[in-house]
Amino acid sequence: MAANTAVWVVAVVAITLLISLGLAQFLNLEFPGRRVVRWALIVPWAASLIMTSKLFVWIYDYYFGLLNHALQVLHLRGRPVDWLGDDATVMSAMIAVGVFVSLPFTTYVLLAGLATIPGEVYEAARVDGASGWRSYRSVTLPLLRPALLVATVLNVIYVFNSFPIVWTLNDRNPGFGHDTTVTYMYKIAFRSSLRDVGLSAALGVVNVVAILLAVFVYLRAVRWREQEA
Repeated sequence: MAANTAVWVVAVVAITLLISLGLAQFLNLEFPGRRVVRWALIVPWAASLIMTSKLFVWIYDYYFGLLNHALQVLHLRGRPVDWLGDDATVMSAMIAVGVFVSLPFTTYVLLAGLATIPGEVYEAARVDGASGWRSYRSVTLPLLRPALLVATVLNVIYVFNSFPIVWTLNDRNPGFGHDTTVTYMYKIAFRSSLRDVGLSAALGVVNVVAILLAVFVYLRAVRWREQEA
């Protein structure tokens, strides 16, 4: 369970941050329809997690899912893939949904961070002859560090505690092979033959300690930033 949880959290948070950096940079540009695109981006975050997860269950469906149909039409696959039933694909399928629902919040946090960077800094970089990539690496990313820190810590807490996504996508699979600690804790208490509420409560304490550790790291990082300033 710990390995599944580590893969789930690290993969979702890392991929979300990478994609959100590009999305935030794009949405920070001036282009026609930017406001509509920003509004549309928030829909996956505003929608119910159960509803979104159930939608992806249908998309991943072996017989009637849109994903398998699209892959076969494009001749990328010769036969359907059991995305949520095959041990080789179920974790990747869950990670994709986790990234999808985490993108809006993370993108908006980074977009707010980009909005605080003064244009004069970029103008000075251009005067010094810095290229676009050099400006992004030496100006944007360092000044975006506080927003990146907030987005990372909050995403770690959010993804670690994400019960609806893992449960909805993984409820068809017997056993505990693809559970995170949160869903494993629930199954141990209410769904398995063990019915061990004590063990489930102990796991709950471990989960709380893990979250407190993430909060402690965040507070230490914020304190370090204040001392640096």
